[in-house]
Amino acid sequence: MNISIVSVGKLKEKYLKLGIDEYLKRLGPYAKVDIIEVPDEKAPETLSDQEMIMVKNAEGERILAKIGQDVHVIAMAIEGKAVSSEDLAKNLDQLATYGKSKVAFVIGGSLGLSDAVMKRANEKISFGKITYPHQLMKLVLVEQIYRAFRINRGEPYHK
Repeated sequence: MNISIVSVGKLKEKYLKLGIDEYLKRLGPYAKVDIIEVPDEKAPETLSDQEMIMVKNAEGERILAKIGQDVHVIAMAIEGKAVSSEDLAKNLDQLATYGKSKVAFVIGGSLGLSDAVMKRANEKISFGKITYPHQLMKLVLVEQIYRAFRINRGEPYHK
C-alpha cells in the first residue's frame, strides 16, 4: 500500500519530526508512507471571512496538485465521521482488499481545508471534536496508521 500524508505547512518542531520519523521507520515493513508538505499561505493574524476563503483556496490548490486522479483521498476534518483505531484499521484493510492501493490523507492548515479539497475527498474522518494543531496532527495520524497495520495483522500494540 502507498500512503501519502499531504499537509499544509513545514514541520519545524524537532520533537514532532523525531516522533514522525520513528513511526515512519516502524511502518516500513507494512507500507510505503510519504509525508508531502505544501507551503502555507502567508496571512495576517486577523482575517475577514473572504480572506479566510482565499487562504484556504490557495492552500487547497497546492494540496490538490500533489494528489493523482487514481488516489483515494481521506480528508482529516473535525466535521468528518468520528473513527476509532479499529475503524481506521478496518477501512485501510478494505481499501487494500478492493484495489485502492494509493491513499492520501489530507491535513489542512490552521484554517482547515478548502471546499475544493473537501469535494475531492472520497471520505472525511475525524479523530474527535478536539482541535489539534495541524503539525501535531501529522504525528497523531502517522501513529494511528501504524497502529492500524498492527491491528490488521493481529500484532500486539493497540491495547
